[in-house]
Amino acid sequence: MPNSPSKPGPATVLRDVMVPMRDGVRLATDIYLPAEGAHAACPVILERTPYGKHLPSRSERGPGDCAAMERADVARFFVDQGYAVVYQDCRGRYGSEGHFVKYTSDADDGVDTCAWILQQAWCNGRIGTKGLSYAAHTQAALGSKNAPGVVAMILDSGGFSNAYHSGIRQGGAFEMKQVTWAIGQALESETVRNDPDKRRALRSINLLDWFCKVNEWEPGNSPLSAAPEYENYVFEQWRNGSFGDYWRRPGLYAQGYYEHFCKAATVHISSWYDPYARSACENYTGLMAAGKGPACLILGPWTHGNRFLTFAGDVDFGARATLHGNLAEDFLSLRLQWFDRYLKRDEAGRGRLAPVRLFVMGGGSGRMNGAGRREHGGHWRDEQEWPLARTREQAWYLHASGRLAPVPPGPAPASLGYIYDPVEPTATNGGAVTSGEPLMYGGAFDQGGAAARPDVLCFQSEPLDHDTEVTGAIRIHLWVSSDCRDTDFTFKLIDVAPPNADYPEGYAMNLTDGILRMRYRDSWETPALMVPGQRYRITIEALPTSNLFKRGHRIRVDIASSNFPKYDANPNTGAAEGFSGPVKVAHNTVHLDAEAPSHIVLPIVPHRANLI
Repeated sequence: MPNSPSKPGPATVLRDVMVPMRDGVRLATDIYLPAEGAHAACPVILERTPYGKHLPSRSERGPGDCAAMERADVARFFVDQGYAVVYQDCRGRYGSEGHFVKYTSDADDGVDTCAWILQQAWCNGRIGTKGLSYAAHTQAALGSKNAPGVVAMILDSGGFSNAYHSGIRQGGAFEMKQVTWAIGQALESETVRNDPDKRRALRSINLLDWFCKVNEWEPGNSPLSAAPEYENYVFEQWRNGSFGDYWRRPGLYAQGYYEHFCKAATVHISSWYDPYARSACENYTGLMAAGKGPACLILGPWTHGNRFLTFAGDVDFGARATLHGNLAEDFLSLRLQWFDRYLKRDEAGRGRLAPVRLFVMGGGSGRMNGAGRREHGGHWRDEQEWPLARTREQAWYLHASGRLAPVPPGPAPASLGYIYDPVEPTATNGGAVTSGEPLMYGGAFDQGGAAARPDVLCFQSEPLDHDTEVTGAIRIHLWVSSDCRDTDFTFKLIDVAPPNADYPEGYAMNLTDGILRMRYRDSWETPALMVPGQRYRITIEALPTSNLFKRGHRIRVDIASSNFPKYDANPNTGAAEGFSGPVKVAHNTVHLDAEAPSHIVLPIVPHRANLI
């Protein structure tokens, strides 16, 4: 089956149908129906997007394609297969009425749209949903309120299980991609498009200058001040630091609604360098536990939504890395297979998806390819559950010598300290980043330079004497102290490859990272400032990953107190978050002795003799 139909079949297209919501706001909706029997009832595929229902979706691509498919062509592909397809602009975006407030209106609007679809003569009562990123968030939102008629869903790189823990905030810190995304999208808003002064103000923004003085931002004095509608919701997200009612809404917190979620067949797609890998895993396991299956979890090696690329950042994972040609002929085929099975009840259809399909990174040559990227390699593997039942958790301890080893430290008091200055934070270098350009980019990059920074502590194992696979969620337990009332601690898990002709210094590839704001060390709901000098045991959770550390490689852990601009830089003062104010330099300490055995917990998959 081709990636796009060479001769799109005839379709009846109803453009800009204004669908009323419960509060009277009308949302612009395009409807594609089979031309033959346009009034005959058929299953419906719905996508709700803030990115323009009339514009191409950047993710509708195959390997080597120069341009994304038009949404109209995607719709006609499914129309040719006997579906009606509905695209809708989210509230306050493009043709839809109302004011845009990111994420929080999508649950009710999704429910109302599904109810309206069920009333149409061309709907047979069965609805499937699809979409990438925000269009996956809209699916989880309507699913959380048990939208009527929904029996199949494909959530691609999104659908918040808990936006407080992954997507808007993480570990209590605020994800600054919400700012960079808002700046780009505000330019497409009606109020800015129709106001030359606002449009000029946004286009003239020097993001680097603004981010160098982020501690001075206030409503009316921020890079978003020309677009108050967008500035308001960003500050609202930023200033709601604790996990309260603001975060427990269906558009942000699917975890709280799994019992009430649509009883639909769901596919959850994400990747190791995507901010929503945790959401995909938690939604998969949570919905299955709530009896909402069947479900499928797909985890690739890509950056956000880039399932058609073999690389992420400066690292290439080989021809087997793409979804196209490996998990299915192409992405259209994969979705059609799922929708045919559950919207048309086609049990005799093509091969079924395994419950879990994950890409294990690693095993490549380690040399530089023709495109200038490191060949890290990898392979797909089918699994029956997540997390993998056969994994063995193994503690690797941080030693004051800089060694990382599966043996605890001795009894002698030991610690390492460093200075964290919010004015000169440790810079983001890849990882699970999206919408951050031009300030930050997602993916795998060489972390070798971090070892030279005085505000980063590096701990590294001896060269491994056998291949070691790490697959699953990653967490670290640290004993820490500071001379400030509040600060952050971050960690990064790294695969260090030995030198070769292309990389004479070796290559330190980032796998995953995590952060914790100390005021939230004991409770997300009730923050508590630190007592300067007091020692605390903390746990930091990173996003999941899967990597084969080859024999001769080293496992490395970096500890710091910032990862900026991926997360906001903690001013160390204990002041309320998202407000301007002074900053303070922090002297932070990690303790490393028998009474404070700081260690990372690695989920090791037993292959041959790779358990130590």
